[in-house]
Amino acid sequence: MDAVRVALLREVLAGTEWLGATRRFAGVLRGSVVSHGGGLLLVGTPAYEPWHLAAHLTDEAAWSGTPELAPTLVRHDARPSDPAHLAVGPGRIEAARRGETLLVVAPNGPAAPLLERVHDARRAGVTVLALGPHEQDLAGMAHETLSVPEGAELDLDTVQHLVSAAAGENARPPARGFRDRLSRLADLLTAPPPARW
Repeated sequence: MDAVRVALLREVLAGTEWLGATRRFAGVLRGSVVSHGGGLLLVGTPAYEPWHLAAHLTDEAAWSGTPELAPTLVRHDARPSDPAHLAVGPGRIEAARRGETLLVVAPNGPAAPLLERVHDARRAGVTVLALGPHEQDLAGMAHETLSVPEGAELDLDTVQHLVSAAAGENARPPARGFRDRLSRLADLLTAPPPARW
């Protein structure tokens, strides 16, 4: 889904709680990776890998100038022979430490082995975010959850598009130093007056 389609979708969703919820969740996601400076791990279930969200977050990271937003996709059936960006297995979650963020996208709720890894990661200081239907065990471990119930107006894929777009938008302009502000002031003072119309 491109930026134009996301903008149209937002117009359609104006007045619903989805826009606020996805922007709030994206703000937490972005804030956790930027403030901690650690990596973003993205994991799904053995039956559902959120590779599409990984691709969109990588694009948003490049466009917003926030490399921390580019995730590492953790795959349940990763093999050493896979390309490097697809060869990261669940052991990476076990190795996660304070400052890192783990985003769990689970359309049907994660199974016990993944829940155990998420629990251990949280105990190690990892910020845990969850996206999918409200699953009690995962919601209890997550620092922030965006629930996408079955039968909701939007499906999980659409919500992922909104979250990734909002994560890229939440970029704050870099803090300007004294020289930057002084240079801008000099440009404003020496610029010719605006043309009359």
